[in-house]
Amino acid sequence: MTGTLPGEIVRAISREEMADLPIGRYNGDVCLVRTIEDLEHAVDDFRQEQFVGFDTETRPSFRTGDRHLPCLIQAATARVVYLFRLRQESDFQVPAELLAEPGILKVGIGLADDIRALKALYPFEARSTLDLGAVAKDYGLRQTGVRNLAGIFMKIRIPKGTKTSNWAAPKLSAAQIHYAATDAWICRELFLRFRSLGMIPDAD
Repeated sequence: MTGTLPGEIVRAISREEMADLPIGRYNGDVCLVRTIEDLEHAVDDFRQEQFVGFDTETRPSFRTGDRHLPCLIQAATARVVYLFRLRQESDFQVPAELLAEPGILKVGIGLADDIRALKALYPFEARSTLDLGAVAKDYGLRQTGVRNLAGIFMKIRIPKGTKTSNWAAPKLSAAQIHYAATDAWICRELFLRFRSLGMIPDAD
């Protein structure tokens, strides 16, 4: 363990405690990237950021041995959450540039697994990434999943009912879009919370 948490931060949260928390969802702007204009807007927005919340979604496997590659990337700025569907190689161009950009920190949970899976889809080099689960583990927490961390540090409950839906469907539902956007947003919010608690040095 490399650090000490403030006294008001618990090191674990029970299912019962989690169930009593208010539900937290992202309520801001979401851009499901479809057009060249959407891509240009995303690139311009990323260039204004020092850090971006990052996550992926993969079609679930219900049989032993089945493996699917990521089919959605979510990236959250201070203003918008961008959703990139991965159906052809060109869909990965802007997310790959974001992942390779050393001047923008990509923050998430389980990032090593996300990046490994994305590299199986398209080759790229990732720079400037921070796994918040690893930061939490360094501070002695054993519950390092996104929903546990949201409960412990943000005092909110992130619903997970849409996680096992079909992310490769021809059209994403409103519930899927909100779920995916929330996952990227909460990673960014957790980064800000960790930084405010001194768990992450302020780059400034």
